[in-house]
Amino acid sequence: MRVVIQRVSEASVTIGGVVKSSIGRGLLVLLGVGHDDTEEDIDYLVKKTAALRIFDDEAGVMNRSVTDIGGDVIVVSQFTLMAATRKGNRPSYICAAGHEKAVPMYEEFCHRMSEAIGRPVGTGEFGADMKVSLLNDGPVTICIDSKNR
Repeated sequence: MRVVIQRVSEASVTIGGVVKSSIGRGLLVLLGVGHDDTEEDIDYLVKKTAALRIFDDEAGVMNRSVTDIGGDVIVVSQFTLMAATRKGNRPSYICAAGHEKAVPMYEEFCHRMSEAIGRPVGTGEFGADMKVSLLNDGPVTICIDSKNR
């Protein structure tokens, strides 16, 4: 399982011209689910993401988490994060989980993230053509792969 975490001033997900979710200050989390991912991968990445100290404290030092600042989170499924690019120029998505596994894993990740931060989490729609808009704050972008613990 892989996440790309972006610290944002604001972010939104639009599907078919309708805003599905929007947040102010917080995190935009792009989530890729692999065919070999388990509940342990979800636990690891939720805990890591919720506790990641990438927001400034009073001294301007990145020392606070999204939980510490009462920030919001949007989680967007993105199977392309699982792309294999070693050979050729066309990415292979053979490592990405199929719909039947990825959807429940994505939903469980969102549920656990909501519990971890103590507030509802914004979402996209699995498999939809989404337009994701964000104002990256910093910019700060962190990539984490649960298999590289």
